[in-house]
Amino acid sequence: MIRTPLRPLARILSARANGENPDAIMRENLRHRHAEMQDKARSRAEGRLLVLGMFFFCAFTVIGGRMGLLSVSEAEEPLASAIGTPIAAQRGDIVDREGRILATNFETHSLYAQPPFMVDPLAAAEGLVKIFPDLDRDRLIKDFTGKRKFVWIKKKISPEQKQAVHDIGDPGLLFGPREMRLYPNGSLAAHVLGGASFGKEGVDAAEVIGVAGVEKQFDNYLRDPANGGKPLTLSLDLTVQAAAERVLYGGMKLMNARGATSILMDVHTGEVISLVSLPDFDPNDRPAPPTSGFDPSVSPLFNRAVQGVYELGSTFKIFAVAQAMDLGLVGPETVIDTRGPLRWGKFRIRDFHNYGKELSVTKIIVKSSNIGTARIAQQIGADRQREFLSHLGFLDPTPVEIVEASGASPLLPKNWSELSAMTISYGHGLSASPMHLASAYAAIANGGRYVAPTLLRQDMPQEGPQVMSPETAAASRNMLRLVVSEGTASFGDVPGYAVAGKTGTADKPKPRGGYYDDKVIATFASMFPAHDPRYVLIVTLDEPSENSGSEPRRTAGWTAVPVAAEMIARVAPLLGLRPDIEPRAAAGITLTSN
Repeated sequence: MIRTPLRPLARILSARANGENPDAIMRENLRHRHAEMQDKARSRAEGRLLVLGMFFFCAFTVIGGRMGLLSVSEAEEPLASAIGTPIAAQRGDIVDREGRILATNFETHSLYAQPPFMVDPLAAAEGLVKIFPDLDRDRLIKDFTGKRKFVWIKKKISPEQKQAVHDIGDPGLLFGPREMRLYPNGSLAAHVLGGASFGKEGVDAAEVIGVAGVEKQFDNYLRDPANGGKPLTLSLDLTVQAAAERVLYGGMKLMNARGATSILMDVHTGEVISLVSLPDFDPNDRPAPPTSGFDPSVSPLFNRAVQGVYELGSTFKIFAVAQAMDLGLVGPETVIDTRGPLRWGKFRIRDFHNYGKELSVTKIIVKSSNIGTARIAQQIGADRQREFLSHLGFLDPTPVEIVEASGASPLLPKNWSELSAMTISYGHGLSASPMHLASAYAAIANGGRYVAPTLLRQDMPQEGPQVMSPETAAASRNMLRLVVSEGTASFGDVPGYAVAGKTGTADKPKPRGGYYDDKVIATFASMFPAHDPRYVLIVTLDEPSENSGSEPRRTAGWTAVPVAAEMIARVAPLLGLRPDIEPRAAAGITLTSN
């Protein structure tokens, strides 16, 4: 760039020659130079403003487009706020046989604190105690003002509680997304479902794992994302379960019982339609297990249907009679010597009443004779009895799909002698659960096939092993029907629904050995309709006492049977069974020609 001199010599010389002022030339040149510099500066500024204007235009275009996109999109919470914080897959639902929800997941939040980021720890502690009265104020202040970097406050909070904590306004109080297991029906079917709790702990996530019942039994299935959210379908019927719980609870209170359990089972498929154990609990707020004591049944967590291993009394008598008939040793009308007491060494077996010198096999069941049953067991023998009861499932834990069942093994005699066979025949000396009894009675009801109890819905009947002949099963059902129509279970007759069954009253064992003098386990094992059984119902009461008379009555005929009858009357219509007239046996008439 060549700059023009302010005082060019040629023009100065000529100006002096003409008498002009040379300084005017310099001022004119200086003015031109300043004008030229201003033009260059203006051009440079205009270029910069243009570039800056284009930048702002693009920025506002991007922001406006993003705001428009957000305004038309659906609001959605972010799944994670930190890299590497995994969100566990949602746990599968549990539904009943009709698809009604028994257990599902509910999205909530956890509350935690990072003390280094707290502005006013004391005010935050005060505010939290007002929202959560169960928190310890002094402990919170100690944690917030100490050296801790992270403090769990609540592992699950409601939306209202979250908003209240948010209103405190302290940046050190933070929330993490969390799932919790929700049981919308409260305590209904609590012992079947069991419950779930948090397993893997983290700031922004926690995985729900099963801790009891089918939640734990099928934990891997419920947690597996490969199932695509497919629910676990149980065999339970929600309406039947609710009715059974209501009736059993009322019966337990009416009979002054300490606890109770009932099992309703389909005799062809093995499906457990209803399972009740009282007292129960709410799996949404599962209580802590007991840490002391010798009697586990004091805890509401105790599942009496599968964990309650009891001597089930006279309900076992039908098995001895059925086996003897199947072996051809006796028939329904075979006469058995019932004179007592029956002596075996220093032991004596007696009947509750004096039934005379002899009874037919049918009358032994109807009147519930211990002596008659023991004599039949003598004919069978200990080895054959053990084998038969093994086929009925009494020697192993029940295979029902609930985690508590696997640890409830029957209590067997150390030496299965002839005396053991005699006492076991009438329900003493072998302890089993009501679930064992339900599957064994189902074999009598369905024509002699053993069916394993199941809590999963089945699409077709089970083809279990044949443990007795259909003729033996039919004869046994006829005897059990007579027990209700004219025997010890007369209170169990339900109009329109022919009920067959057997009562059982056994002395209750003490936790440390021996038996109580005035406490019993009362059981009624039944099936209905008797002429074509579809369901087995077991009702067991722990320490019942019917006190309407002058003396307490504790036998199953006075306690468990009326409760079972009321339950059948209530649930049979829910099961689709219509009241029917019981068919009578054909008369023995021979038509002849004139």
